Amino acid sequence: QVHLVESGGGVVQAGDSLRLSCAISGRTFPRWPLGWFRQAPGKGREFVAAVGPNGAITIYADSVKGRFTISRDIAKNTAYLQMNSLNPEDTAVYTCAANSDSNINTFRLQLIEWWGQGTQVTVSS
Repeated sequence: QVHLVESGGGVVQAGDSLRLSCAISGRTFPRWPLGWFRQAPGKGREFVAAVGPNGAITIYADSVKGRFTISRDIAKNTAYLQMNSLNPEDTAVYTCAANSDSNINTFRLQLIEWWGQGTQVTVSS
C-alpha cells in the first residue's frame, strides 16, 4: 500500500505564491515518478506537472509552465509544487500522484496507480 498526503493548500490572493508538499509512505521505491493534478469545480481532473525518478526530468501542463515548479526530495520521500503568480483560474483541489512505471509520460495520460486525498487551493481576485 502507498500513502500520499498533501499539505500546503490555502486561500491566497491573485499574484501570490504557495508551495504544496506531498509526503509518500508505504510500499514505495525511492525513485518512482511523482506528479500533481488538479480539479476545479465543475471541471474534469487536469494534469499539472510531474517529476521523473531522479528529479532531473520535469514536465508541465501549458497552463502552468513558467509559473509552477515541481521538485522532489528523494531522501525525504517528498514532492513539492511551488506555485507562483497564482490567478483565480488556478483555484482547484490539487492532488498528488505516484506511479511505479518509470515512464513519466503516464502522468499526461492520467494512468495513475496511487492518488492522495487532495488539498484545496483558492485564489481570490
